[in-house]
Amino acid sequence: MLFQTEISKAMTHSLPQSIDQTRELLQAGNYIADRSLATALFLSLKLARPLFLEGEAGVGKTEIANVLAATLGRRLVRLQCYEGLDVASAVYEWNYAAQMIEIRLAEAAGISDRSQLAKDVFAERFLIRRPLLEALEPDEAGPPVLLIDELDRTDEPFEAYLLEVLADFQITIPEIGTIKAPEPPIVVITSNRTREIHDALKRRCHYYWVDYPDAERELEILSVKLPGISPTLSRQVVAFIQELRQGDYFKLPGIAETIDWATALTQLDALALDPDTVNDTLGVLLKYQDDIQKLQGSEAKRVLDKVNAELATVG
Repeated sequence: MLFQTEISKAMTHSLPQSIDQTRELLQAGNYIADRSLATALFLSLKLARPLFLEGEAGVGKTEIANVLAATLGRRLVRLQCYEGLDVASAVYEWNYAAQMIEIRLAEAAGISDRSQLAKDVFAERFLIRRPLLEALEPDEAGPPVLLIDELDRTDEPFEAYLLEVLADFQITIPEIGTIKAPEPPIVVITSNRTREIHDALKRRCHYYWVDYPDAERELEILSVKLPGISPTLSRQVVAFIQELRQGDYFKLPGIAETIDWATALTQLDALALDPDTVNDTLGVLLKYQDDIQKLQGSEAKRVLDKVNAELATVG
């Protein structure tokens, strides 16, 4: 822990200068990344290009932005995407109530110069900054980390609007003009691939597919996230989930479910998996009733028996 704290302090406000430093930076935030992910992130930071992360839900895409902000000492600006997201929610809108009060005060004071009044009510003090505009503002700690989370949930028109922001890191407000970032923010875009993102946007980014971790890395993640977990239980949990990912389920468990399940098992004081414990906690591991019905009972016992036999062979 002391080593990780020293790394975090040394790298605060400055970007990593190598792939190894990038891995250390992520590790300082308890994020265990393989070298290929560290390479993609390093190049994104070095070349000031957005990092576009695709992958199944729960594999750790969003966490990368959280860890970057924490370990670099930068402000995190998060734009959570959803269907129907528009400019007023994502970029800016005018404080209409305050503008109306300003107009009423001007009328009461007898001000009749309409052009001057229009200029006054569209001043920056009436501008409500939303995440995209907020991310372009300068910061003493350095450019913020802008997380555009689950972009695939938005509509294509909003995706097209992002092109100006990602191409030049600027936003045009008709009443004021163009606002440009003095330094580009660190941009992380995530997608669960519920729909394809347009090539025009992808070309402005470095792309990386975040896959499920292999057993070795998943064990390492568990040891970092839950340092007090029983070694036997952690090996069983990882082996069980690795086996499930080979099956035909509607939603395969990600690393988030691995951590949640292991946490729940430790709260139950479990030192090892048994069929009853597995069946009782399937709602932590699987999120669809059809998947739970498919696994519970004899199938859960079959998977657990297979896992135990393989672990016994390994020793």
